[in-house]
Amino acid sequence: MGQIHGITVHALSVGGLETCLDLPGHGVAIDQGRAMASTVSRDTVLYTHAHIDHMGAAASHCATRSLMGLAPPRYAVPAEDVDAFHGLLDAWRRLDRSPLACTVVPASPGTELPLAHGRTARAFRALHRVPTLGWSLWEPRKRLAPAWAGAPAAEVRAARRRGEAVDAVTTHPVFAYTGDTLIDVVEREAVVREATVLYLECTFLDARVSVASARDKGHVHLDEVIEREALFANEAVVFCHLSARYRPEEAREILAARLPSALRAKAWVQPNDRLASPALRVGASA
Repeated sequence: MGQIHGITVHALSVGGLETCLDLPGHGVAIDQGRAMASTVSRDTVLYTHAHIDHMGAAASHCATRSLMGLAPPRYAVPAEDVDAFHGLLDAWRRLDRSPLACTVVPASPGTELPLAHGRTARAFRALHRVPTLGWSLWEPRKRLAPAWAGAPAAEVRAARRRGEAVDAVTTHPVFAYTGDTLIDVVEREAVVREATVLYLECTFLDARVSVASARDKGHVHLDEVIEREALFANEAVVFCHLSARYRPEEAREILAARLPSALRAKAWVQPNDRLASPALRVGASA
């Protein structure tokens, strides 16, 4: 597993073939085209959309948790696909002669799911060929309340000892994942631009596939990212869901050569070698 600005991510992402993200520190997985061994421990899975390379392992994940004596999982599924998702599980229940117990949560833009330690997962609308959600993870942050701004530290400490409320709790998006999408989501959704760590689908990196063709497929082209470089206020941008046509080291070299310097300085790439692996810094030595 790898850490990016304090966020641990274990990922497998190959455009059109399989995608699965595991965030053990937050107790969630996002998408499961193939269920990685580590995600069996995750009792919450957030699905972006119902393409097989993102949802195909749902029944396997559920069955494996049952086999290991773990609690039934919770699956957040785009609301438009909940009935079909139940139908998928019902078919496997008949085939497997097992209950496949789980909770299915219909999710729409704005849906919030509580996680451990005061964290939440929030859905936003992504733009793909089928109903699609992106997901963001938010953490509470305690800051000095505005009324105490500028007060001497000794006074603040004394107030705390007296039990006075001197802090205000806010939430901050520490992670966002776009799912499969058009680049337009960067302009439409502030959380995509502002999350500390952004996992951004970028399937096509050069002229082997045109921007028009990428958009027709419902995916992002690197040319479109470069045009919007000033929008990314994130501390790290991880390019993922790369087409299998790009060898992992080749993809890294293309990004290092093509990204503007400010974006390259915070860019990472998720290898698309079909092995779960940590993201790599763009431009850093191997």
